[in-house]
Parts: sequence; C-alpha cells; structure tokens
Amino acid sequence: MIHTSSAPAIFDDPARLADAIIAKVGKTIVLAMPLGLGKANHIANALYDKAATDPSLKLTIFTALTLEPPRAKSELEHRFLDPIAQRLFTGYPALHYAAAIHKGQVPPNITINEFFFEAGQWLGSPYAQQHYISANYTHALHYVLDRGVNVVGQLVAHRAGEAPHPFSLSCNPDLTIDLLKLRRDGKADFLFCGQINSELPFLKNDAAVAADEFDVVLDSPATDFPLFAPPREPVALADYAAGLHAASTVPDGGTLQIGIGSMGDAVAQGLVLRQQRNADFCRLLATLGHDPDSAAVRTEPFDAGLYSCTEMFVEGLLDLHRAGILKREVDGVVLHGGFFVGSRAFYRALRDMPAETAAKFCMTSISFVNEIYHDEDKKRRARVKARFLNDAMMATLLGDVVSDGLEDGRIVSGVGGQYNFIAQGFALDGARSAILLHATRTAKGKTQSNIRWRYGHTTIPRHLRDMIITEYGIADIRGKTDRDVIAAVLAITDSRFQDELLRQAKDAGKIERGYELPKSARDNTPDAVARALKPAADAGLLPTFPFGSDFTDVEQRLIPALETLKSASLGTLVSLAFRGLSGAEDHADCMERMGLARPQGIADHLYAWLIRGALAQRQ
Repeated sequence: MIHTSSAPAIFDDPARLADAIIAKVGKTIVLAMPLGLGKANHIANALYDKAATDPSLKLTIFTALTLEPPRAKSELEHRFLDPIAQRLFTGYPALHYAAAIHKGQVPPNITINEFFFEAGQWLGSPYAQQHYISANYTHALHYVLDRGVNVVGQLVAHRAGEAPHPFSLSCNPDLTIDLLKLRRDGKADFLFCGQINSELPFLKNDAAVAADEFDVVLDSPATDFPLFAPPREPVALADYAAGLHAASTVPDGGTLQIGIGSMGDAVAQGLVLRQQRNADFCRLLATLGHDPDSAAVRTEPFDAGLYSCTEMFVEGLLDLHRAGILKREVDGVVLHGGFFVGSRAFYRALRDMPAETAAKFCMTSISFVNEIYHDEDKKRRARVKARFLNDAMMATLLGDVVSDGLEDGRIVSGVGGQYNFIAQGFALDGARSAILLHATRTAKGKTQSNIRWRYGHTTIPRHLRDMIITEYGIADIRGKTDRDVIAAVLAITDSRFQDELLRQAKDAGKIERGYELPKSARDNTPDAVARALKPAADAGLLPTFPFGSDFTDVEQRLIPALETLKSASLGTLVSLAFRGLSGAEDHADCMERMGLARPQGIADHLYAWLIRGALAQRQ
C-alpha cells in the first residue's frame, strides 16, 4: 500500500522529496496534476529532472492547461509583451516538461499527456498533438485511474490554525476531491503530494483538507512563488454586442455559468448595466434591434438574484457578486465552482475576503458542478432557470459548434466541460445553453466568416443545438427544423458572407430557392455595431476594461493599435506607415513604451510609423 494515514513528511528541498517519492512508489511514476493553476511546479520539475537524467525511471505526467507566459511571434509583439511578462510573470517557475515539448526534446522514458491546452499553445507541436487525450472534463478522472496513477501533485494553501482541516485545495479541488474519496474507499492508491503556496487563497467548504490526507508536503521559502496571473482581456464593441444579447436571456432567480475572456466580461458588464443602469441597458438592446415587448427578452433588474454553478470560477462572477447580482444562495453559498485562474486582483480579493463572504464561494468537484448525477433531485431544485453561456470558434448554418480543434485534426484547446453544460441545458427544466462567438475573424487583411456551411471538425453536434449568439443577435434554434435553423443563423451572420452561405444552403436543398433574408438582417456589419454602441462606449458605459486592468494606460492605448497591425493586409500596412510618417501627432509616450522614441535604423523607423498610423486610425 502506497498511502498511510499519518502526518505528512515535510520537505524543504524538491529533489529530496522526489527521491522519497521514488523510494516509495518505485521507478514507474504516473504523476497526475490538476489543470491550470493548481500544479505543484517544483515537485513536477524535480521528478522530470530525475527521469531526464536516469533512463531507468519511467515517468508519465497526466495534466491539462499548462500555464505559460504569452509567447511573442514578432518584433512588435516582443517589444510590447516582454515588459508585461517581466512585470506580471517574473518568479513563476517554468515547467520543465513544457520547455522540452517546445524544443521537441522529451526523453523516450517520459510521456506527457494533456486533455486540455491553453488556446493555440501547442498547434505547432507534433509531440503535444500526438499525446493529446480527447476527454470531457468529467471523464478525465477515469483516464487518470486507468493509467495507474500513483502520485498526485498539487499546489495548496495552508493555515496551521485551521484544524482539523489546515490545508485547502483552493483553486483546484476539481478532480482531487473525487480521487481522495476513491482512495479512502480503497478504490485507488497513490501518494498525495502538496506544495504550499503563500499567495493561494485559503478557501474552505469542500476544498478544506485534513493533514493526514497528505503523504509528503513541500514547504520552503525557496519554493514559494507568485501565482500565474494573466491580465484581463480588452472587451471590444463586438464582444459587448454579443454580451448584451446574452445578458437579455438570463432570468432573475436563475442559475448562471459564463466563460472566460472578453466575451465573459462583456456578459458580466451587460448584467451589471441591467442591474444598475437599467434604462441604459434597455436602450442599448433596442439600439441593437431587440423588441422591448418580447417575452423572450429579460430586462428586469435582479431582485432574487443569481446562483452560479460553474466549471471555472471566472473573475466576472466575482464582479457580479460585488454588483449585488450573484446573491441567490443554495445551501448557504452563491457559487459552486471546480477551478479558477485569474488576475492578481482576483487572487488578492479572494485572499482578503471576510470569512463570512468567502464561505459563500464553494470550490468543489467537477463531478458535482458539471453533472446532475448523484443527488439529482437536489441539484434540479438548485439549478433552476439555468443559463449556460460558453464560447466557440465557429459554428455551422445547421447548428454544429466548433470549439476545440481544426479540420486538419490539430487541437487548439479542448472540449473541457462544454458538452456537460450543453447537456444540462437540455436535462434541467427551464434551462438553456448558448454558444457565443464572433461572426468573423481577420488575419493579414483577410476576413473570414466564423459561420460556415460545413466544417471538418465538430465539438458539439447539431442535434444538441440550442442558442447561438453573435454580435448581430440571437439564433434560437432548439427544436427547429434544419430549414428554420439555417434562416435563424443566417440572420446573425456577417452580411458580407450571407449570400454565399445562402447559396450553399439552397444548392443542398436545405432551404427553398425563393428564400430571401429579411431587410433587418442585411446590415450585419462592424460599422453597424459601432454606430449602435460607440456612443455608449464614449459615455463610459462600455469601457474597454470594465472591471480593471493590469495594463498601464499607455498599454491600453497600444493594444487596439497593435491588433490593427496584426490583422492588416500589406496594402493597409503601407497606408498606415504613410499616415504615421506624415502625422502631426507623435504619441511620444507610446513610442517610449515600445522602445521607439529614438529609432535606430530603418526597421525602427518603420515600426514607429506603423504604430503612429494605427494609433491615429483608432482615434
């Protein structure tokens, strides 16, 4: 038996701890670590280093969402990102296995399997793509057990005075709670290895763990480190348009789950406006084309409030709590979540919460939040009027959703729990699920529709279609015929692509030859969104960073200009360079931030012209 119920052995040196693990479990090590923030980085690195130098060891690492600072892909990105990475990520220990994957130098006695990638992180890595495991989050537990896990390494919070549960799984109780229960029931056997981190919020409820659950603990100032804290993304007008549409689907007294990133923050800000600036919220919906008298549009402020049951405890949900919206309690809590990753401000807020407030946020198992099995009647009573709002990359006219991969087979991210929330949208009375996505994407001056006729990869098949939301509106497609689904999705498609998509649908015989789009759907353009929402943005109702930012004011001005350059065609770049060359404004603070205040050589001068031109265009 690997685990013994006794006080954990405390180590201050990762290498010695790794030796103790090997002495206990032998030379075949199957290490499982939580996805995202909860990895015991120093323990993982110590085991990796020993296996990398000792071919007699066999190491398998099973995890997901390996966190790394953003990687610049161009000179301008280096100039912008390097100071931010220095400011926000210095001190975060890089994972050695990730560096080996990037270099294509993983030793043959080491295997790294992930079931979810940071978006786009491993698109160019044959090793990562070949060793990826396609799994719903709720199934990952079984795959860990199937591989014979004998070591679990997790970052934990610690408070000696919190007996009998002085440890907290904090950010990642997701699979660990169930693993520990299986071990207590004699259905699994592994070493549980904790690494104490002083910045990790100490959350109680289901995340609290007794000391005798641990076999070894790494605790040393030398291995303490600042948490990985990505800055919040800027929210564009297109995000806000989709977010306002989504906010109009959420009933008071209901249950909410939202995704990470700019779309999630747009939904949160839309809900805050609905609560605190209700007349403005209704006016913006009308500007976007909503019928204020429609029974399907929810505009009332939140009296009973919302409860959240969410895979990821995103920062926007904490903002909704502060705004008096996330307040409906279930068993004394306003949120059940499986894991979290967020900004420094998010972690600080969780650490500094009064105890009675922190107790209302329950981090728990993924099997609890992602499924309705086990205590099903209780879950059904709690998850009333649920709205599950998730993001995707693409959708088809027939309602298929593409969230995790490309048609050539490469994986961008992973399915995670998206399927589970779609399924709950059908299983729970009065529940709905919605997929939010941008109607288009632009790269190197070429704009493509994110609504396709067909696509060679599917994450959520069309028989599970419910609602699709873009900046141009809501396609309510649950239970509709294929013909009506096509008409509804075309109505929220960018107008530059509607005619060709309609032609393809007609050629396939899926919609009548005489069908014409209504006039109301023929002005689906970025300019139309700007006309509708820019006045509100200028008035401060729709700020680029609605809930604060780690970017400086100068960086916030540079972000949209750099996005313009990233997506521009060659012709547009030439035009912007000439505009920057001849422009009267020099944007000295932006030039200083980019290291271009005193250009050296033609390349520096060209970069300066381009940035000045892009800044001028954005004004």
